[in-house]
Amino acid sequence: MQKEEVDKLLEEYNVSLKDLPKIKLNDPAVKQLNANEGDVIEINRKSATAGEYNYYRVVVK
Repeated sequence: MQKEEVDKLLEEYNVSLKDLPKIKLNDPAVKQLNANEGDVIEINRKSATAGEYNYYRVVVK
């Protein structure tokens, strides 16, 4: 996500980066995205009960 998108997300949910769930830098999905430490990634999930929703994680070492 771009910095502006991350700032908007954090403001909308009234959280900081440290409050977001973490995902390891060596996770295969993170490697596929070429993400760096500190990046926030958006994951789109589909659920039979909850429908479709977005989930956000911050990349850590």
